[in-house]
Amino acid sequence: MKKIGGLGIAGIILGVIVLYGIYWYNSTVGMSEGVNNAWANVESSYQRRNDLIPNIVATAQKYAEFEQETLTAVIEARSNATSINVDASELTEENLAAFSKAQSQVSSGLGRLLATYENYPNLKANENFKELINELSRTENRINTERNRYNNAVGSYNVKVKKVPGVFFAGILGFEPAAFYQADEGAEVAPDVDALFDN
Repeated sequence: MKKIGGLGIAGIILGVIVLYGIYWYNSTVGMSEGVNNAWANVESSYQRRNDLIPNIVATAQKYAEFEQETLTAVIEARSNATSINVDASELTEENLAAFSKAQSQVSSGLGRLLATYENYPNLKANENFKELINELSRTENRINTERNRYNNAVGSYNVKVKKVPGVFFAGILGFEPAAFYQADEGAEVAPDVDALFDN
């Protein structure tokens, strides 16, 4: 039986490292694309909400006594939110914070709109407006679900690129950890309904 020399052992070890590196790279690319896909779903859900807003505002505007200031705030917040896009390749904490801030302004405006809506019986009786509000509620639930799925994808991906030996491959191959979608500052405090009218 032929003995394997030191060079042969080194070749086997190098071959195992190369094969593992290929496996690690391919699976990490798959996870990275999972993060990108999850982010696209978050954006899609927010877009769905942004698409609903003009219909909600147009229906509310039919009622002359409805507060124009509230509607203007919602329209402006939507405009600001749609102008901020985060590319999946740039999922940094700063970019996600800017995106989240713009989206929270939309949420705040919609919160004021819904709180004001309670004071208008004719608007409350409008079936079209009721269905739009129900659709908005379903969309908000979808947004929350997609943000959670995004964070789950980020968590799995980040573990892979931060643990040994992945951290070495990540450094060599240029895989950076992705940022989590953070809750808005102060989200842990229940909202003050009266404050909605003060803003």
